[in-house]
Amino acid sequence: MDVTRRNVMVGAMASGGGLAAAQMAPVQAQSPSGAMMFPVAPVVVPIVGSDKLYQVRRIYCIGRNYAAHAREMGSDPTREPPFFFQKPTDAIQNIAVDTVVDHPYPSLTKNYHYEVELVCALKSGGKNIPADRALDHVFGYALGLDMTRRDLQRALGDEKKPWEIGKSFDHSAPIGPIHPVDKVGHFTKGEISLAVNGTIKQKAGLDHMIWSVAEQIAKLSEAFELKAGDIIYSGTPENVGPVVKGDVILCKLERLPDLSIRIV
Repeated sequence: MDVTRRNVMVGAMASGGGLAAAQMAPVQAQSPSGAMMFPVAPVVVPIVGSDKLYQVRRIYCIGRNYAAHAREMGSDPTREPPFFFQKPTDAIQNIAVDTVVDHPYPSLTKNYHYEVELVCALKSGGKNIPADRALDHVFGYALGLDMTRRDLQRALGDEKKPWEIGKSFDHSAPIGPIHPVDKVGHFTKGEISLAVNGTIKQKAGLDHMIWSVAEQIAKLSEAFELKAGDIIYSGTPENVGPVVKGDVILCKLERLPDLSIRIV
């Protein structure tokens, strides 16, 4: 028995309440106290039109959320429910508007892929959120990239092992600034695209998503308690592919500024 629980029981019994009262007494969770051993900087994303910053709590990503992309990855989009994975919060790489930011080619891969995505940022959350109320929890939207070590992802998947190392690594989540909903509205349609060295590689309408942003929030909240600071990468269209050092990626989404990185 832990010390806190024992003290509550002893106190209740000493006051004449007996064992039954002790068992009913609530035990308050206590946060650890003491000085931090070392500082860990918060991960933040700029907010357009504000001097405030959006602090990221968790990064969720949905897999195979466009039918054509699901098929090119060997799945049947008509049968499979949505599935999600996470990236570490500090995988964020902020990409300023009107810049081409150097993006380091990661270690351990020889097949490094791009995936352009709409990103949703939450201002609140909860559990078991109804889809028809899900968008009430959205703070804003951004344009992002889910960069992937595809060879590692596929090799581990073939071995029936977790493929986290293919998705979750340093700088694997480039993202533009967040645009508040009250400025840009919600994104249910509009063209999203990606070009490499000026050649269009990915292009689709957001209405081609299998699961809408609202449905993604609802489904995620069945498995996790969502909270302010959670962001959701909402899936990529078909024609994902490799990049090498020197390539320049240009991402576009109607109503948002472009996002661009150079592989170095």
